[in-house]
Amino acid sequence: MRNRPIPGSTGRVRAMSLLGAPALHSPCDDVTDFGPSLARLVEDMFATMYAANGVGLAANQIGVPLRVFVYDCPDDDDEVRHLGHLVNPVLVEADGDTVRGPEGCLSLPGIEAGTPRFDRAVVEGRTVAGEPVRITGTGWFARCLQHECDHLDGRVYTDRLTGLRRTRALRAARRAPWARTAAEG
Repeated sequence: MRNRPIPGSTGRVRAMSLLGAPALHSPCDDVTDFGPSLARLVEDMFATMYAANGVGLAANQIGVPLRVFVYDCPDDDDEVRHLGHLVNPVLVEADGDTVRGPEGCLSLPGIEAGTPRFDRAVVEGRTVAGEPVRITGTGWFARCLQHECDHLDGRVYTDRLTGLRRTRALRAARRAPWARTAAEG
């Protein structure tokens, strides 16, 4: 399923931070201003995520060190499309079976590795208007929620890998064509 932009969206596509960028490896700050600039950031994040054909995007992936992420995540298990955003999200529960499934990241384009995640996750946060929200996800959507919360805590999915999986993923990242671009930038 290919994601489609939100009708009427005025967001602009921003440059993606790639593995090794300091913004990806530092915890993000809480949002304190729920004004127009936050709404513009969320629109830009959706535009950037759709341009990259992603299912989720954290603000630090576009160089903004704030606790915000967006998602448009199809869940084939439930045949549901999860679409939204979270501001100041906190992963409050992650439980159930641990499933090692394929995981990729827009900040590591073209690289995927079997990554262990719980098959259920609960995240609490706020909307762009500051209203409290609680989201529960299972399966693929639970993986997405955990992945994006990790980003906001300064982690990428390769930090969850061990042994040969980690070695192979990091080797692929070093050899990727974008690695030279990231090193030069």
